[in-house]
Amino acid sequence: MKSKHIQVAEDNELLRRIHREINKMGFKKDFRFHLILLLKLFLYLGATCYFYHQLYCIQNPAVFTLTFVAYGMSLILFAINFSHDLSHDAIFQKKGINQALYTVIYTWVGAHAESWKHRHIHSHHLAPNVQEYDSDLQITKLIRVTPGSEKKGYHRFQHLYAPLAYTTYSLYWIFIKDPVILIATLKELDGLKAISYTASFVLQKLAYLSITLFLPLIYSGQSPELIFLAFLLVHAAQSTFLLFTFFMTHHVEGMDYPETDTTGKIQSSWMMNQIKSSNDMHPFSFWANFILGGFNNHIAHHLFPHIHHLHYPRLSRVLYQLLRESGWNPNQTTYWRGVLSHLRWLRTMGVE
Repeated sequence: MKSKHIQVAEDNELLRRIHREINKMGFKKDFRFHLILLLKLFLYLGATCYFYHQLYCIQNPAVFTLTFVAYGMSLILFAINFSHDLSHDAIFQKKGINQALYTVIYTWVGAHAESWKHRHIHSHHLAPNVQEYDSDLQITKLIRVTPGSEKKGYHRFQHLYAPLAYTTYSLYWIFIKDPVILIATLKELDGLKAISYTASFVLQKLAYLSITLFLPLIYSGQSPELIFLAFLLVHAAQSTFLLFTFFMTHHVEGMDYPETDTTGKIQSSWMMNQIKSSNDMHPFSFWANFILGGFNNHIAHHLFPHIHHLHYPRLSRVLYQLLRESGWNPNQTTYWRGVLSHLRWLRTMGVE
């Protein structure tokens, strides 16, 4: 895919310089690294398992509902802190272990692991914010985030209704987007590959529904109506957090949306496509990195996806210095200013 970008000599030289300086830093998985990683595992996985266990112990309907939401949010924090790195083979040396654990976590949150990883690595990471190549831009027509995309009359109000629409995102992803992608993918697969892909899809969805719905319905002692209500509230909380966090990494004010020429050539160098289309949130903060699993260091991640996110605050300090010395000021916001910047960008896209 890099061949799809134009070649800019100055950008290529800067990228080589960045790689030389970053390689000198030697990101080792030392005692401190493993200690923090184990702490995150204990905190996020421990909270997830604890809240899930409590679903079968609590009798009070209101407490049950709050516990269900707490379970869902703990699971999402666990997923973004581990599955993203696993998908890039950034935790274990053996790819098979990374893939197996990544699949388990993504199944747990309800997404089809294989299809997301393929889109993320072979589409989004190679050409972020490029309409013809970035599959992450294939979102519902209710929201318009890219210049040049089709604009509807109702988009002028999207900055007002977006927060409400975002509450349905994970349900849309799990029950609509994934099946649509499955059907499209099966048209390109033959024989055993199609059977294997379909089997993985069905098994992962059944596992998710069993853990999240069927077992609570059978063993929690709560009414089906309450469980379904709690299930919807879980997705509303997960979706709002996920979508604002994801959108703030690429769709705030100041982002670049490279265009292509008539031959499909992207009118940006690969490096500048990654840098100018990504937004950081508290890039030097240990705690932002600890909570958001490196999503707040998005420029570093797009340039160095194979490096674990725990190294990103240190990496970002060197990266920012090199970019600023070369005349480039990376785009960054705080988390909450990023939320507001995203909503302002939606307003801009609604009237453009």
